[in-house]
Amino acid sequence: MNLDQLLTDAHTDLAAAASAPALEAFRIKYLGAKGLLKDAADFLKTLPGPDKRAFGQRMNEVKNQLTAAYEEKKSAAPAAPSTVAGIDITEPGRLAFADYRPGSLHIITQTINELVALFARMGFSVAEGPEVEDDFHNFEALNIPKIHPARDPLDNFYLDRTRGGGAQPLPCTPAPFMLRSQTSSVQIRIMETQKPPIRIVAPGRVYRPDTVDATHLFQFHQLEALVVDKGISMVDLKTAIDQFAKAYFGHDVQTRMRPSFFPFTEPSAEVDVLVPLADGTSRWMEIGGCGMVDPNVFKAVNIDPEVYTGWAFGFGIERLIMRKHHIVNSSNEPDIRTLVENDLRFLKQF
Repeated sequence: MNLDQLLTDAHTDLAAAASAPALEAFRIKYLGAKGLLKDAADFLKTLPGPDKRAFGQRMNEVKNQLTAAYEEKKSAAPAAPSTVAGIDITEPGRLAFADYRPGSLHIITQTINELVALFARMGFSVAEGPEVEDDFHNFEALNIPKIHPARDPLDNFYLDRTRGGGAQPLPCTPAPFMLRSQTSSVQIRIMETQKPPIRIVAPGRVYRPDTVDATHLFQFHQLEALVVDKGISMVDLKTAIDQFAKAYFGHDVQTRMRPSFFPFTEPSAEVDVLVPLADGTSRWMEIGGCGMVDPNVFKAVNIDPEVYTGWAFGFGIERLIMRKHHIVNSSNEPDIRTLVENDLRFLKQF
């Protein structure tokens, strides 16, 4: 390869480059990652030892000369026009103020922040727990026996570590790790490390392989609440739920508690709120479960059930949002899927 001829040709091409695109073409041809000087560097590797030193020195001289000449001509070139078809492209964009809308937190995140602040005013602290749980915290300590249908692999996302990981329902005996199916596991972790009195709320994601429909998702959010102290009764639970409902939904909200069963509370109840519909009618919608903490749960975390009592509830955050903000689909029916479809027309409302 003749480096002197390359230098001569480069100076000729550079002198002929009369525009910014032409200068860029010159840079690519000679100085670019795949340019002629790169070819020279590849050629250098093929030379025998005695010739490498002289060729390498000359190649560096040619590269330095061409780089300096290119930079000099580039700095002396006239600036690119700042107008295109009569528009000054350096001006700030002109946008009607009515069309401008800054971004915001997703309505689910906004609601979690609002709920945490609301319960903080009621004297609750915030607790968190892992989303990947073990069998003890998600089931055993919550008084859910091994034969209980809630443990079924078809109703949980177990982690199959024997096949390289991945969260999926397994058609076999449940593995010891899973994506938590309820935030109730957080209350177990809190009671393991803290002694009464306890007064916490725990918002977070939970996972269940439910069929997605107007009221179900396979990943959703729950707000868990737990109170443990001496002399706690069902009256305290009912009062706390009523205070929360009125503070969050408004003083005209209607709620009800229906007797139910959960392994970790006794007695237990479902909590419903009345949802007004567009046609003037209304219907009850379940928002979660609640009850007095079962004595077996206290025993699992070494709290004496003869001394302490407590209550707990778990509410679906998405369902709270649906009721408060009247989230409906095109048929004016409550529809939880609207919250996760990422439709900007919906999200801009919040």
